[in-house]
Amino acid sequence: MTDWIDIGTLADIPQRGARTVQIGGEKEIAVFRTGDDQIFALVNECPHKKGPLSQGIVHGHSVACPLHNWNIALKTGEAQGEDKGCTPTIAVKQEDGRILIARPVATKAAA
Repeated sequence: MTDWIDIGTLADIPQRGARTVQIGGEKEIAVFRTGDDQIFALVNECPHKKGPLSQGIVHGHSVACPLHNWNIALKTGEAQGEDKGCTPTIAVKQEDGRILIARPVATKAAA
């Protein structure tokens, strides 16, 4: 069972843009809105040098990292072209006009 967090409406995210969400102690999450109003969520770090993907340019279903222009697929978090690496994705959905993201599952170290 997934614990969903309401983060707002589609209108709260600029078209071809992003907003960030911080969930208690976890890495910052970037929530992206594409030109065709699809929503994706990734950890807000490029796999290359940890650049803030939320500040990149959204084109199609990818985002260009603002530091070194790596293109990251919004659906998979995978670097595109010859670049290698992956940014973790976060489950996201729209329901009754609201955007919901899955609460990250905290991993506990064995005692």
